[in-house]
Amino acid sequence: MAKRSRKLTPKTSKENKQNQPRAGARKRVVKKTFQKPKPGSWLSSTLAIAILLSSAGLIITFAWISFLFILNPDQVSWMNKILPTWAQIPLGKHERPQTFKNIELNLTNKNLIVGELLPLYQDTKNSFFMPVFQQRANCESDCQKLVEIRVYQRSQELEFKSEPENYYYLESQLSITGPEESFVISSLADATLEPQDISVPLPLTKVQRFEGQTPSPGVWFNLRGERQQGTSTLAYGYIVYYNPERSNLQQMLSWTSPTGQLPKWQQVTGDATKELVIDGTLGLEPRLEVYQVKPLKLFLKPIQLEAINLKSPVLKDSGYQNALSIARTGLWTPAFEWLKFIKKQRKGLPQEAQAQMDLIRLHSQLTKSQAEKSWASPGEQVLADLIDGRWGKALQVFESAHNVQEIATLLRGDEKRLWNRTVAALRVNPNRQEVQAWFALILAVQRGQEAANSWLETQPQITKDRLAYIQRLLAKLDGEVTKSQISHPSQIVGTVQSIAEVTSSEWLQPNSTADLKLTDNQVWYQVQVSAFSDGKRWLNFPFEDFNPPKTSRAKFFWETLGINSDSQMQIVVWLPNGEQQITIATIKAVQLRNKVLRLLVAAPKIPENQNNVLQPKPLALTNAALEWVQPFPITLRELHAQNPSAVKVILSSVWESLQKSGEVPAGAIPSFEQMQDKLGDWPVQTIDLTNNGQPEIILTISGATIASLNQPQPGTGEENTNQSPDRTIILSDSDEVIYTDFQQNSFQKLSAIAKLSGVQSLALLVENADRYSLMRWSDKNQRFE
Repeated sequence: MAKRSRKLTPKTSKENKQNQPRAGARKRVVKKTFQKPKPGSWLSSTLAIAILLSSAGLIITFAWISFLFILNPDQVSWMNKILPTWAQIPLGKHERPQTFKNIELNLTNKNLIVGELLPLYQDTKNSFFMPVFQQRANCESDCQKLVEIRVYQRSQELEFKSEPENYYYLESQLSITGPEESFVISSLADATLEPQDISVPLPLTKVQRFEGQTPSPGVWFNLRGERQQGTSTLAYGYIVYYNPERSNLQQMLSWTSPTGQLPKWQQVTGDATKELVIDGTLGLEPRLEVYQVKPLKLFLKPIQLEAINLKSPVLKDSGYQNALSIARTGLWTPAFEWLKFIKKQRKGLPQEAQAQMDLIRLHSQLTKSQAEKSWASPGEQVLADLIDGRWGKALQVFESAHNVQEIATLLRGDEKRLWNRTVAALRVNPNRQEVQAWFALILAVQRGQEAANSWLETQPQITKDRLAYIQRLLAKLDGEVTKSQISHPSQIVGTVQSIAEVTSSEWLQPNSTADLKLTDNQVWYQVQVSAFSDGKRWLNFPFEDFNPPKTSRAKFFWETLGINSDSQMQIVVWLPNGEQQITIATIKAVQLRNKVLRLLVAAPKIPENQNNVLQPKPLALTNAALEWVQPFPITLRELHAQNPSAVKVILSSVWESLQKSGEVPAGAIPSFEQMQDKLGDWPVQTIDLTNNGQPEIILTISGATIASLNQPQPGTGEENTNQSPDRTIILSDSDEVIYTDFQQNSFQKLSAIAKLSGVQSLALLVENADRYSLMRWSDKNQRFE
């Protein structure tokens, strides 16, 4: 057993020895796996990884810089500081961010003027809209014209953000040239232009941001200007849109309004987006343009303003097409009533057709309100009724009128607006009696009774009773037209101008073969008529609706102007000492050209104006033209005892007006006590000018008094010896300024208050830069016109 054990033990040891190398091998493998790498191998791996990461970072950085450069080069302008000149990044039209002071200084160095900044959003700290103006040469009012508009954004770069002042970069700019004069005047009926005026651009002088709810996203602006046309003011301009998504300014639309109405956003079609409404109404003729915001497939201009028009029928329905047809001629209310019936029958209209209906409804609201008013004269009532398509009511006015001469004059002077309405109405319904009657009346006045009777005889379905009825109307009209017009005294007001040479062929006179001759001590003058009465109503310059017949024109003028009754005029001249001198002149001939009415008069030579701005222009008027009104004056102190609040408003308004017109230095307005001490003895007048039963307050300040307000204190300097013309301000019974002469660089002066024959409200005789004009209060527009 012992021997076996010894044999066994070595065997075990041998086996162990045989196994040891294998075990040792395993141990050496483990040691090899965790063996430290050689220094060269570790560095190469790290370098490879770093190169890969750096390359990726550079690629991402360059991609981002490229992206910023495409969107806004100003965002990468900082790189130009570290790049050599030959590698500078071109920024194109973009400028480096600047402070507002530097922006303003750069523009001033270019003789440009920075206008009032307008916020794009809540304030001007982070972004603003900047109008840029240029001084106009040889102008009297609104002497700065708009030449450019800009949008600036605050720079968010760290380089500029850390500065104490805000830096702004120019995001978008747009050069501005005003609209052509021909476009602006086209809003006037029958406007004519001299050939040289066609290409003259008119200046834009004001910038307005549309407030309230407007189509978004973006901001809308109105760039506008004004032009005086006789006693009325034409307004015109551009609609501009700032697109924040494209960061650009876009001129969207040109507009004009003959009555000075500004564009406005309002709900017209009933959807969520408001429409832009341009009011071009002239007289009783409504002209409304409605524009909708529509998408456009252009990257830089994704939207446009598209007008709702009546030219393209959306439906093939004949009734719908007839409704559009009569609407295009001005029969808004009949067209709207017809469309309401069609909509009810069809249980709705397509969106485009509904928009057309809404446009017609908007016009109908105006013509309805005019027709429902009580007009002073039968001619005005007939016109309002016919414009609204109230044929029967207009006939009732005609039949009940004692003298239809005014209606005949209205029909004679109509240039197709009533004619087109009757033609359109007859096309839709040829057998309507009231329309047939008015067609025959217009035909008789414009082409003669024979033409009217011939047309009646050709009507296939006219009955004997209807024919007899219309012929009775024609007989009444014929009785007024064929007999001489009822004589009325001449009532004419105008401005006197000297005339060096007279060409007989350019003037109308009753005896066309007679020569225009002067007697001893007489010279020629021409009177540019500001206003006249035809015996029924007063007409004012420019004489848009005054259209004489093509035959017997001189006779028409002599009768209409009342020259047959009274051919003499008074020429009133103010001497340098303020004294009036009256010279009697005789009307010899008449001229109507481009809606300007002139009279050729012969008179003894009148004193010449020595270019004294304080000396009024010579005034021409006939004996029966005006009745001067002179209210009894009281002092401001006396008025204060009666109406303290009104006096406070007057003094504040006058002082602000004096500052705006440059008559007194700008600055804080003195206290009421200080102003009352200086101005308490000024005379004021109270009289009802607006025909509402409540007196208005009229304050006229002499030039000497205005000059005295601007005198320095004794011992501080020389006195101001330059006098200003008299200025007048009128306040309503609600303490609102309704008339003022205090307008900087504008020559306008209230000369007198007058009562016109046949007119209930009083009139203002106003001297302008080149003529006199008569202004009366408009209840509709709440202003003097």
